[in-house]
Amino acid sequence: MADTKREIERKYEADPDTDLPDLTRVTGVSAVADHGVAELDATYYDTADLRLAAATITLRRRTGGDDAGWHLKLPVAPGVRDEITAPLSPQLPRALAALVRARTRGAALVPVIRLATTRATTLLTDADGTVLAELSRDAVRAERLLGDGGATASWDEIEVELADGGEPRLLDRVGKRLTKAGIRAADSPSKLARALAETGLTPPVTEAGPPGNAGDHVLAYLREQVDALLAHDPGVRRDLPDAVHQTRVATRRLRSAFRTYRKILDRTVTDPLGEELKWVAGELGVARDTEVLLERLRGRLDELPRTLLLGPVRGRLRVWSAARGSGARRKALTTLDSRRYLALLTSLEALLADPPLLKAARGAPGTVIPKAVLKDYDRLAQRVEHALALPSGDERDLAMHDARKAAKRARYAGEAATPALGTPAKRFAKAMKSVQTVLGDHQDSVVARDALRNLAIQAHGAGESAFTWGLLYAHEQSSASARERELPAIWSEASAPGLRAALTA
Repeated sequence: MADTKREIERKYEADPDTDLPDLTRVTGVSAVADHGVAELDATYYDTADLRLAAATITLRRRTGGDDAGWHLKLPVAPGVRDEITAPLSPQLPRALAALVRARTRGAALVPVIRLATTRATTLLTDADGTVLAELSRDAVRAERLLGDGGATASWDEIEVELADGGEPRLLDRVGKRLTKAGIRAADSPSKLARALAETGLTPPVTEAGPPGNAGDHVLAYLREQVDALLAHDPGVRRDLPDAVHQTRVATRRLRSAFRTYRKILDRTVTDPLGEELKWVAGELGVARDTEVLLERLRGRLDELPRTLLLGPVRGRLRVWSAARGSGARRKALTTLDSRRYLALLTSLEALLADPPLLKAARGAPGTVIPKAVLKDYDRLAQRVEHALALPSGDERDLAMHDARKAAKRARYAGEAATPALGTPAKRFAKAMKSVQTVLGDHQDSVVARDALRNLAIQAHGAGESAFTWGLLYAHEQSSASARERELPAIWSEASAPGLRAALTA
C-alpha cells in the first residue's frame, strides 16, 4: 500500500563548518531540539535516457532513517512535491511503477545514482511542543551508477522541511534568518539534480528559443498541452480531484489546435492523432460526465422545499449514480495502461521532435495565426445563426450543441493565439468563452432532462412517486429556455466586429 504526503521544503548551501543562527528568534519557533544522526543510503532509478529527471520526478529506494522504503516524488510547484511512499522491498512496487508509466512507456528503470547521506536532524517546535519544521544538515556523497559509473561527488547542504499541516510562511521566516547569517539558497532543486550534474549525467532538455514564426508559436502551444497531459496522468491514476477534467482539457486543446492550424501542420499526421485523442477523452469521460451531472441534479434537489421531495428521491439518485459510475475508474486505469494510449504519447512527442510543418509555418505570426482564428470564428457564426433561426425543440437543441463545440474550438484558438497576438486574442478568447458558457449550460440541461426522464421511469416502475423528477424536468426545461433567450445578446456582444478587427491590427 502506498502512502502520500505533501513535501514543502527549502534547500541551502553549507559546508561542515557552517554555523546555524539562533532559530528560536524566528517568529513562532520556541525551541530547537536535536533529533539525532542517521545514515541514509538511497539508490535512484530512472530510464537510461533520464526521462524522470527531465520531468523533475525522483524515484528512489532508501534504507536507514525512520522512513526506509520506496519514495516517488512528483512536482507540484517550485519547492513543493507530492511524495508517495511504499514499504521497502527488493522490487519496485507496482503502484509506483504505474505512476511513472506515461514517462517510461516500457523502458526499463535502472539504477542511475547512489547517495550516501549522513543526516543530523533538528526539530523546530512551538510553545506547545508541536513540531513546525525539520532542519537537516546533510553530508552527501554521490556515486554515478549509470553507464561507465564510478564518478563521484560530495557536498554539504541544509534542508528545511515543513511539518505536516504547517504554515508555509514559516519557511520564509526561517529562510530569511538563514540568509541573514550568510547561508545562501541552493542552486539545485534536489540532491538528485545536483548529483546528476556533478557526475556528468545530463537529462534531456527541450531547448526551444523564443517563438519567431507562426510554426514556432503553434509548436510552443502544443508542447504545453502535451506536458499537461503527461503531468496529469499520475493524478488520474491517484484519483485526484479535477485530474480527469484537466487531462480531457489537454486532449481537447490538442485536437482543437490540430484542426485550427491545418495550414501550419500536415493533416495526414495530425488527423490520426486527433482521433486517438478523441478516444482517450471519451474513455476517461464516463466518470467525469457522471460526476458533473450528479452535482447538477443534487443541486436541483437541494433547491426544492422538503414538502416537494416525494418518495426516496435521494436514495434513487444514489442508486442511479452508482449504476452509471460502476467500472468507470477501472475503465480509466485500463485506458492509461493500454498500449494504444502509451503509443499516442510517444507519437505526440515524436511530432514535437520532428514537426510536420507546412509552408505557412514560416509565415509571420501576425498574418498566419489571425487567419486561422477567424476561420474558426466563421464556423461558429454559421452554427449560432443556424441555431437561432430554429424554433425551440430537439432540432434547436442539437444545433446549439454543435454551436457549443464550435465556441469551444474558437475559444481555444484565441487562447493559443494569445502569446503571438497579445491582448486582442485574449479578449477574443474571453468573448468566445462567454458564448461557450451559455451554450454549455443549455447542453447540460438537455443531458439532465434525459437523465431525469429515466429516473422518473425507474421510480414509477418501482412504485415510487415520479412527481419530484417531473418537477425537476420542468425546472431544467425552464433553464434551457432562459439560456436560449440569453444567447442573442451574448452573441451580439461576442460577434462585435471590433474584436475580430483587433486580431489583424
